Amino acid sequence: MDKYILIVDDSVAVRQMVGAVLGQAGYKLIEAENGIDALEKLDGRQVDLIICDVNMPQMDGIAFLHTVKNDKAYLSYKFIMIIMLTIDSTPETIESVKHEGAKAWLEKPFNPEELLDVVGKFIN
Repeated sequence: MDKYILIVDDSVAVRQMVGAVLGQAGYKLIEAENGIDALEKLDGRQVDLIICDVNMPQMDGIAFLHTVKNDKAYLSYKFIMIIMLTIDSTPETIESVKHEGAKAWLEKPFNPEELLDVVGKFIN
């Protein structure tokens, strides 16, 4: 059975790099450029894991995470594992995303093997 990963990042280059690593590993990819775009993609389709940036325009990763975990409109996605992938590794940000329900944290630039290892722990 195919596994679908939603990649949420305002950087096209980051989405392409993450997508290349995960695509070669056999995962199916859905891309979104910010939190609002990502919420629109949560339209009933299969999503098995979300990888999300923190700092994005229009709706940042923390607001997106909060919405997915708390808004009844996204109830079917509430228990999906969300991995944060970002440059912002301040203690305050890490605490915020943990409080909102993120299960893992990876810093940019990411190591492809580490990304695959973390994704594999949550999706397989």
